[in-house]
Amino acid sequence: MNHWFEDMADFMGPAYLRYSFTKGTEQEVGFLISTLGLQPRARILDVGCGPGRHSLALSRRGMDVIGVDISARFVDLAGEAAAADGSTARFERGDARALSFCNEFDVVLSLCQGGFGLVGREEDGAADAQVIGAMARALRPGGRLVVSAFSAYFMLRNLETSDSFDAATGVNHERTELRDGAEGRCDVDLWTTCFTPRELRLMVERAGLVVEHLWSVTPGDYAERAPVVDQPEFLIIARKPDRSPTP
Repeated sequence: MNHWFEDMADFMGPAYLRYSFTKGTEQEVGFLISTLGLQPRARILDVGCGPGRHSLALSRRGMDVIGVDISARFVDLAGEAAAADGSTARFERGDARALSFCNEFDVVLSLCQGGFGLVGREEDGAADAQVIGAMARALRPGGRLVVSAFSAYFMLRNLETSDSFDAATGVNHERTELRDGAEGRCDVDLWTTCFTPRELRLMVERAGLVVEHLWSVTPGDYAERAPVVDQPEFLIIARKPDRSPTP
């Protein structure tokens, strides 16, 4: 199990948490707890948890959290942070496309392109659908899926060069500079899959879930905002039916 994101995570290490998009954790978690009506001891699976920022914030609020990430480096950092925080959150390495859980969680989430939208460069979008399917299976009946995804509208509106965006796949390829915790710098390739609201709805519904909300959001500014073209992400919330539909 080797993924192009692992080399990036190994290089960044704890410096990942210096990036501006990671600074809105408390607002994002507070919004989700309020919106979903979460109570202490709710079971939550954080897919693509990175160094564990959302998992730890949820754990501090009394939730029972498991975080999964493909990067062993990030899983180790999350575990160290949990120990230092006295948190009960648990972390394990795993592939978002092949989660081992089934009918277990009240909420399964993937935020800031953690386990969804950065999974690969497959031209048919199969990897993204696999992630949604695996997350749906992990939910208990009545549980909720929460996923943020990068907006294709926003990407095209702010595109610097048309050569970087593949219109056939919705994948944007960029060459960007990463920094570690010291003075190290590294140029890397980054592939981000971008979505429209319609695509997200169809993918989630195909996984057997019922879409409850689809909003435009910005990291650190989650709100009940109808889809627009000038916000970088969409946030979709869907529910797993309490029982299979009668034929």
